[in-house]
Amino acid sequence: MFAFSSHLQPEEFFYQDSGVAWRLSSLFLQIIPFEKSNLTFCCIGTDRSTGDALGPLVGTWLSEYPSFPYEVIGTLQQPLHALNLQQNIESFQARTVKPYVIAIDACLGKVDKIGHIVIEKGPLFPGKAVKKTLPSIGDLSIKGIVNIGGFQEYTVLQNTRLQLPYDMGKILSRGILLAWQRYQMKLIRNSNDDSHHQNAWQ
Repeated sequence: MFAFSSHLQPEEFFYQDSGVAWRLSSLFLQIIPFEKSNLTFCCIGTDRSTGDALGPLVGTWLSEYPSFPYEVIGTLQQPLHALNLQQNIESFQARTVKPYVIAIDACLGKVDKIGHIVIEKGPLFPGKAVKKTLPSIGDLSIKGIVNIGGFQEYTVLQNTRLQLPYDMGKILSRGILLAWQRYQMKLIRNSNDDSHHQNAWQ
């Protein structure tokens, strides 16, 4: 079991670990409110920087899944980045029912943390890796550490091999979709159980 909800400590997963997509889905099943129709996935980044492409890759794969019912903002075709982030946040605030936002972005970190996916309750701070001051976003944040931070961050992001964000994005999107599918199966199971109990009493 995860200790995530009790003291809100971040959870970390290495993208190459055995069974990581399933373990990610188990955590997502606990912490993502799939029952909310106003669930929104904000996948931040740009395809103009290989290291910063993690978010748009995840957004593209989520939006291309035929029956995924939730709003996805930020794809390779229509990125969510520094120039339009504020505008999107303002549009959320103007809605009658404010969305529950899952924010996904690439980040930089220590060399031994490269390839780790970090999930925590609370907002994400886009642009922090490259010393940009951008508004925070998200009720739940998912970060993928794609390279080492601390020196010439913008250049490091630009020169990150695409293979790592691509592979991490595949695992991450698979974990989210698997969690949603498991949620659907749970609903069906519960519905069948209720029907069985009602028939037993008749």
